[in-house]
Amino acid sequence: MPRFPPSPSPNLLQRLFSSSNKRSSSSPTAALLSGDFHLRRFSSGNAARAAKGEKEPWWKESMNKVRNIGISAHIDSGKTTLTERVLFYTGRIHEIHEVRGRDGVGAKMDSMDLEREKGITIQSAATYCTWKDYKVNIIDTPGHVDFTIEVERALRVLDGAILVLCSVGGVQSQSITVDRQMRRYEVPRVAFINKLDRMGADPWKVLSQARAKLRHHSAAVQMPIGLEENFKGLIDLVHVKALFFHGSSGENVVAGDIPADMEELVAEKRRELIETVSEVDDVLAEKFLNDEPVTAAELEEAIRRATIAQKFVPVFMGSAFKNKGVQPLLDGVVSYLPCPTEVNNYALDQDNEEAKVTLTGSPDGPLVALAFKLEEGRFGQLTYLRIYEGVIKKGDFIINVNTKKRIKVPRLVRMHSNDMEDIQEAHAGEIVAVFGIDCASGHTFTDGSVKYTMTSMSVPEPVMSLAVQPVSKDSGGQFSKALQRFQKEDPTFRVGLDPDSNQTIISGMGELHLDIYVERMRREYKVDATVGKPRVNFRETITQRAEFDYLHKKQSGGAGQYGRVTGYVEPLPSDSKEKFEFENMIVGQAIPSGFIPAIEKGFKEAANSGSLIGHPVENIRIVLTDGASHAVDSSELAFKMAAIYAFRLCYTAAKPVILEPVMLVELKVPTEFQGTVAGDLNKRKGIIVGNDQEGDDSVIQAHVPLNNMFGYSTSLRSMTQGKGEFTMEYKEHSAVSNDVQTQLVNAHNATKPTD
Repeated sequence: MPRFPPSPSPNLLQRLFSSSNKRSSSSPTAALLSGDFHLRRFSSGNAARAAKGEKEPWWKESMNKVRNIGISAHIDSGKTTLTERVLFYTGRIHEIHEVRGRDGVGAKMDSMDLEREKGITIQSAATYCTWKDYKVNIIDTPGHVDFTIEVERALRVLDGAILVLCSVGGVQSQSITVDRQMRRYEVPRVAFINKLDRMGADPWKVLSQARAKLRHHSAAVQMPIGLEENFKGLIDLVHVKALFFHGSSGENVVAGDIPADMEELVAEKRRELIETVSEVDDVLAEKFLNDEPVTAAELEEAIRRATIAQKFVPVFMGSAFKNKGVQPLLDGVVSYLPCPTEVNNYALDQDNEEAKVTLTGSPDGPLVALAFKLEEGRFGQLTYLRIYEGVIKKGDFIINVNTKKRIKVPRLVRMHSNDMEDIQEAHAGEIVAVFGIDCASGHTFTDGSVKYTMTSMSVPEPVMSLAVQPVSKDSGGQFSKALQRFQKEDPTFRVGLDPDSNQTIISGMGELHLDIYVERMRREYKVDATVGKPRVNFRETITQRAEFDYLHKKQSGGAGQYGRVTGYVEPLPSDSKEKFEFENMIVGQAIPSGFIPAIEKGFKEAANSGSLIGHPVENIRIVLTDGASHAVDSSELAFKMAAIYAFRLCYTAAKPVILEPVMLVELKVPTEFQGTVAGDLNKRKGIIVGNDQEGDDSVIQAHVPLNNMFGYSTSLRSMTQGKGEFTMEYKEHSAVSNDVQTQLVNAHNATKPTD
């Protein structure tokens, strides 16, 4: 690493670290100020263990050198561009290609033709690289909300993450969603404020937004030297040095003088960093309160402890496109994000009533691996596995705990986007892929010595449906094959049959999501499909309690059918996590206990289709209080039919309403068009919940029914002369107005087949 020359004004820098009577010539501080600077890396807890004379297990050192990270952000914040630079600087690729593929190649991580054409990431892609003796496994995730499941499953298996924020756009709607997902899976993260070269870049505004909107306890560990077209380099606030990026692709990082006019600001920002970290780290707090000097090593250790504890988010800066700031970010990943053994991972012991078991992360333990992503490869189904404990070898027999099947591992590979590298074995902490294993996303594999399962990822419900059918009858086989594959790969993509029209219905997270699958069907399976009008996934619910008392009695020679059910149906509380609850409150044996499951099954079946518009009924609680049975004529079928008819009879009395999906829409439009756009949102029955000013643009947040958002991109372009943009994500299902409910019910009745 290049030597760091003394600053023109060393006194200020000396005060940042220590007073002259406390500084030792052998300390990192003294080395920094004398110009003989060498960056040290600290492995958390190693020094303490060595002092106690404790011996580490053989695998501990190698595990300390592993990082499993994801790169996530709002759409168009520069995730894939950043990943491309990371691969270049770590030597995994030898040439940089841009995301939109103007050179005909496209970014390495966007391997699908559709991704390169549209300039967006559709599928998460895994790769690995080496940085300063550290092995880094990376998953690049999509930014578009329609592909949110890709982010969910990546974060489920990762130990740390980089949250990319645009220095111009700031904290946007999908940034908030991604951050919420990181919190859900308790993923420590660092933030990277990208695009400092762009017009209007303001990293300090983005930092304050992260604190306000994302509730991050964060501070900058770097600050830029210049902005926009004057962006020249960065100042490392931890080690107090300026970094400049030279070479055709910024590959040479050169340490230099801190500009004299920035020294006061550097001192202020470093003190702010120390103060912010000391609020959540007791060791640093003691030094800060006693006004003792804080060395670079002490500050680095404190940031690492606070980041791994998810109490602090260090903020890095740069411009991936202009090749500035990526190498220091990689240093930050290995310095501040955890290795696999520093993260608490749990499994559920199926032999002990699903008791929580802490996984050690040791290769010495029994094998525990989670299948988190499926993909149809050239050689069959490719299953991505995160190994939490133990070792997996090619040729081993492993057990799928969910299906109890014993499977041989025919081929084990490490992924580099769509390229594969065959390996013989992999151990805990690694992300690998295997061929020839039949399983579903979320299944757990062990070596058979334990019966553990891992909790799966959260899968959001689809909000939109399309009717599709192949143009040619001859392509029916390929059509079914494509739908089966897509459904297996993507848990948010559902396929069903409309019982009235007999049409195939595909459901997903939005227009783009479904359009991509229709296009993939055409390209990958050569199936042209006709697509019907998009259909919103409405729901029904009840608003008040209603009683039921129904006797199902049928006599037709021989054994008849007899079953009576009595009870009530009521709405669930708004904060309930369940959508359907059934409770048996019968005292005694009015109904034999063997028939209760059949009654619950009948109510569930009836709730699949409400009487208003035929959509599923949710947020209901059914309580069974009494009933009657017959010694000969009662059967499971009789009680199931009694439950179905009882539900239909009391449903109307419970005052049902229709629920529609409401979307959180964020628009960015030039201020001159703000009035027109707001008026149009009101026409679409939208409620504006926020309006901020960003330079010459207005940023509007609104809640708008999905049913009123079809074709909105075209309308917005025409209203704003092509200058407006918007993003949309699912917020909740809420009740429609009375007039809309009447329209929907009338439309449903008009399409019902007549007898």
